[in-house]
Amino acid sequence: MYKVLLVDDERVILEGISQVVDWSKAGTQLVGTARNGIEAYDQIQASPPDFVISDISMPGLDGIGLVAKTTEHFPDVRFILLSGYKDFDYACRAMQYGVKHYLLKPCNERQIHEALTELSQEREEHEERKQFVNRMKLDFQRMLPHVKEHFLKEFISYKTYGSRDIAFYERLFGLELQNKQVRMLLLRVEESHEPEHLFALQNIAADLMEHVLLGTTMQGQLLIVLESGDDTSRLMDQIDAVRATFRRFYKLEVTVAVSESDSMQHSRGMYRETLHCMNHRFYTGEGSLITKEDLATEDPREMADLELDEEKFGLLIKAGNTEEVAREVDRLFGILSRMKLEISVTRSYVLQLYAAMIRICPEEERSEFTSRMAVLAEQKTLAALKSFVKETAGRMTAIYYKSNVCRQSSTVDKMITIIEQNYRKSDLSLNGVAGQMLYMNSDYLGKIFKKVTGENFSHYVNRYRIERAAEHIRETGDVKVFELAEWFGFGGNAQYFSQVFKKWAGMTPSEYIKSHERG
Repeated sequence: MYKVLLVDDERVILEGISQVVDWSKAGTQLVGTARNGIEAYDQIQASPPDFVISDISMPGLDGIGLVAKTTEHFPDVRFILLSGYKDFDYACRAMQYGVKHYLLKPCNERQIHEALTELSQEREEHEERKQFVNRMKLDFQRMLPHVKEHFLKEFISYKTYGSRDIAFYERLFGLELQNKQVRMLLLRVEESHEPEHLFALQNIAADLMEHVLLGTTMQGQLLIVLESGDDTSRLMDQIDAVRATFRRFYKLEVTVAVSESDSMQHSRGMYRETLHCMNHRFYTGEGSLITKEDLATEDPREMADLELDEEKFGLLIKAGNTEEVAREVDRLFGILSRMKLEISVTRSYVLQLYAAMIRICPEEERSEFTSRMAVLAEQKTLAALKSFVKETAGRMTAIYYKSNVCRQSSTVDKMITIIEQNYRKSDLSLNGVAGQMLYMNSDYLGKIFKKVTGENFSHYVNRYRIERAAEHIRETGDVKVFELAEWFGFGGNAQYFSQVFKKWAGMTPSEYIKSHERG
């Protein structure tokens, strides 16, 4: 209900309105009365009401003065002014303060009820608009990271984007892009990995690297744009820290390709440069940091259009789609056939493709496919290489599903271990586990946790806490409920702890304690 303060210097009117108006029927509650504007403002300062019904003519501080002073410091308070005929023109001055409701004395309860009802409706509509705007702002903030990712991906992919587009997105993102020198980093997670690993890698990079402007995924790799500085050695140290942190959490290597410094308008050229560097990892090794200085002396531009999309190929194999895998092999070897690169270069691409298949191969099958790399090296023609790779890919597609069953359960095992180690902390949450411990998407973690355990994260945590609390009661006997709430992760909130405990045990903690005392 909305709170109402009634102000009038005539006691008869004050008591009369207080008694005759059905406040609750109007969705309101009379919380106080005052005999003048000074007394009324003191009450407003102490506890601001929603609405004030006030007489115009009062000694000390009149109704207009009360409106002006209240509006300055408490702009959400709304007024209904009571005036006689002689005061009506004077009352109109209150319109500059947004007062829209006037009642001529003498007024009856119906008129006051209607005015209060209108104010209540206005307040509800205002709150709805305010909530709508807040939701829109929140939705925009939630969408902004995805918009940034989409912009970078589109800007890299399509030549139609230019400086005018950059200017628009600068305003949208609150970033300065056009007048800065930037670098591009292409980060590749080696070996078999899940999509959420790229999300975790992006979060780690944002935490440990300075001046990160944008980031997105391109063909299964993470692309980051950051402001270029003069201290290149510091940048390399930060990249090493990102790779080391990711390796410590996920036991996976990350290969990083770094472009030269240039303007954002030349981002497509920088991206091609990182691709050239990343393709060179066959020589530098996986988990390395590659710059232009590491490239071979030959001009690599003729290789720019050749895309051996290892990530896509691996996903097709994991899906068990034999026809799609065969078509992808035909497409890749068709490109190699048309390009007619040097044999050593073609063999390098084929070897990388085969190595990618080995990396996604189930562990129990990996040694057999690894040993067959010697057979691959013996193939003399492109057609023979194609036949060998297609046969190997077909076999791997047929057996891969066997190794896919337990992938998600390992992540859930980590979450359960974290719960067991941290259940006494009242701030333990899915968002905290996702963002601060596992560097993964909280929505994804919540879904796989429920899929594996059958419970959502919060229910599992509360059940685990209650089970430990019940165990403690059985072992120790008499104990205070507020102590249990403090010890077992409810932050000392004994009432909430009791509600959860009763839902789980069928009785309150106190009843449970007494039952075990009798036992």
